[in-house]
Amino acid sequence: MMGIVFVTVAFFGLLALGMPVGFSIGVAGMIGIFDMGPRFLSMAPDRVFAGLDLFPFLAMPFFILAGEIMNRSGITQGLVRLADALVGWMRGGMAHSNMVASVMFAGITGSATADAAAFGNTLVPAMQKGGYTRAYACAVTAAGSIIGPTIPPSTLAIIYGSIMGVSIAGLFAAGILPGLLICAICMGVIALHAKRKNLPEGKGRLQLRNVTQALREGFLAALLPIFILGSILGGWATPTEAAAVAVAYALFVGGVIYRALSWRDLYEVALRTTRITGVIFLIIASASILGWWMTFNRIPQAIASGLLTVSDNPQVIIGLILLLLLVIGLVMDINATLIILAPVLAPLTLQIGMEPGHAGIMIILALNISLMTPPVGACLFVLASVTGEKVEGITRELWPFILAEVAVLLLIAFWPDLTLFIPRLLGL
Repeated sequence: MMGIVFVTVAFFGLLALGMPVGFSIGVAGMIGIFDMGPRFLSMAPDRVFAGLDLFPFLAMPFFILAGEIMNRSGITQGLVRLADALVGWMRGGMAHSNMVASVMFAGITGSATADAAAFGNTLVPAMQKGGYTRAYACAVTAAGSIIGPTIPPSTLAIIYGSIMGVSIAGLFAAGILPGLLICAICMGVIALHAKRKNLPEGKGRLQLRNVTQALREGFLAALLPIFILGSILGGWATPTEAAAVAVAYALFVGGVIYRALSWRDLYEVALRTTRITGVIFLIIASASILGWWMTFNRIPQAIASGLLTVSDNPQVIIGLILLLLLVIGLVMDINATLIILAPVLAPLTLQIGMEPGHAGIMIILALNISLMTPPVGACLFVLASVTGEKVEGITRELWPFILAEVAVLLLIAFWPDLTLFIPRLLGL
């Protein structure tokens, strides 16, 4: 019992002192192992390498690199123009375009922060010029950014599938409808804001000529997410293979066809990819130590038993799981939370009859929402640093979107067929 107290105090104390989350997790795990006895310390290096020795993890740096190349070369602007041609004619059209572009961009990177950074540099200034307040433009961008790690290729789905032994292709398929539903409900919020906030008028009316032209200009960019999804869901390629081909495609289109990549660009893209991947892998390695300590001390079983003593009603248990994830997501990095809590919560979801793919998407979406909630929402701070807008201002405009996305989370959690329809259709 004292060991659990020491580990908990050490972890949250180090976080409060400003230590990076990966190191905080690793130190807390080492304290737990040392409390078990110094002879157990030899287990730590083994757990670090065992935690990273999963082939599907290779897909993450490849997808991140492909997204960075597409963004740096300006290819993604074709997706933005296509989105604008499709929905820019509506009142609040630029906000609607932002949301649709997030869906398209999600099919390339699978990253919320990449979406927030890219659109914070491009769409937020454009929306300001179009008559939107900067805070509202940032809020729309933040709300759309969590579509990235929901729609495939989702880095969180890769992590969850790898550590829990769940089909990554099945998780990818299960994330499609929830991601599209988030886009639809956020566009509904924008439509409600259109008159109440007097959002700018759209660009005339929908014209097939404009859509055709935008599709022609953005065809090469739009082809990549179609290829990624088609090859993985069709069983032609593993996520890692599809990610590697996506990098080659992005390099060819950006460097050869568009001639928009310099050697300096490639260096900066590689450096940024290395930093992002390094942070994620450090968290995974450190969480492997802490996870082994928790398993050895049967903490997951204790948490599961504690929840089951509250109620044996599956609906109540699901509600408690969602509440736990949303609360912890307020103060912890989502990658760390997923790696630590997934082995705890996944067996519990099986006990109450949830299918692995359904439980995985529910957990992933609950953590995604924490990316845009204070005090540590990563997308909030990315947008604040890129645009200069205060986090408080973004948060004030963001609450209607947060509530709408929580409603989507509840719908997905309590209506399994919505999540599992596409995986079942594809036999995954």
